[in-house]
Amino acid sequence: MVSIEKEKCIGCGSCVAIAPDIFKLENGKANAIKQPETDEEKQKVTEAVNICPTDAISA
Repeated sequence: MVSIEKEKCIGCGSCVAIAPDIFKLENGKANAIKQPETDEEKQKVTEAVNICPTDAISA
């Protein structure tokens, strides 16, 4: 399950750039708009977790 620690998120948008079907910026913070269903979506979420500069995303 994808979750985001809002207090850690700086709203850089890297997760949205990698997985726009999963993440969206709302009020300057990342939000998971759906959970990954396909292997491709799961892979993109893993990439987003790894690239997040503040480690705000977990999956």
